[in-house]
Amino acid sequence: MSKPLTFYIGTAVYYVICVVLAVIFAGPFVWMVSSSLKPPNEIFSNPPILISPNFSLDNYFEVFRQAPFERYMFNSFFVATTVTVVALLLHSMAGYALARLEFPGKRVLFILIISTLMIPFYTILIPLALLVRELGWINTYWALIIPAIPHAFGIFWLRQFFLGLPQELEDAARIDGASRIGVFFYVALPLAKPVLAALAVFFFLANWDSFLWPLVATNRPEMRMVQVGIQSFTGEHGNAWQLIMAASVIAILPTLLLFFGLQRFIVESVKMTGLKG
Repeated sequence: MSKPLTFYIGTAVYYVICVVLAVIFAGPFVWMVSSSLKPPNEIFSNPPILISPNFSLDNYFEVFRQAPFERYMFNSFFVATTVTVVALLLHSMAGYALARLEFPGKRVLFILIISTLMIPFYTILIPLALLVRELGWINTYWALIIPAIPHAFGIFWLRQFFLGLPQELEDAARIDGASRIGVFFYVALPLAKPVLAALAVFFFLANWDSFLWPLVATNRPEMRMVQVGIQSFTGEHGNAWQLIMAASVIAILPTLLLFFGLQRFIVESVKMTGLKG
């Protein structure tokens, strides 16, 4: 039985829409890569040139010659990795406690934690900067790491996941002699790997791409993170766009590798995490 004409028209429209959206979303990235390989005089040429006849990798080498960009990359990697590891551990503990333990004020505490999502970061920026200064953390990794660890989203997501775990699995472990801590580390946490992997991507990307807080908390060149380091290629008398594009490509590569490497965990975690509770 042949399919109706409307089916083929609908399929064609669907693919056209997908192609248009792909061009819209991928276009800026393609143009960024193209501009990073051009000499300065071709970036704003009219008509635009996608593939330059003067194709060169010199801009990438110039990025490291004009600034300690490898130091910026290390700072971002160290901060993002540390925040991710510590946050996953603490958030999973908090989420499990809110899902499985009974204690007075648990629901009120959970509501207070979730309510922090409604507070814009800009409203606490100045008080946080003053606190960090009083602690003597300006231009230290402490200032970049400690304030970035707590986040209600991670606690909420892990709580929802632990609420969906069958209670029988934990009861069986308790019957076998496991303590509450043992149940958490050997039963609940291994089952939460997809959610933890997805949160790892989110936390790492958020801290790798952080700009405002590192700009406020550090002012020494050796403490700059990569997004602040890219700003060093802007100047009073003009911007070195070819270097900005090259530095941006370098900065985005680790996040792309991480995202594509853990993409399946993100999809799986969304399917596994319910909205129970």
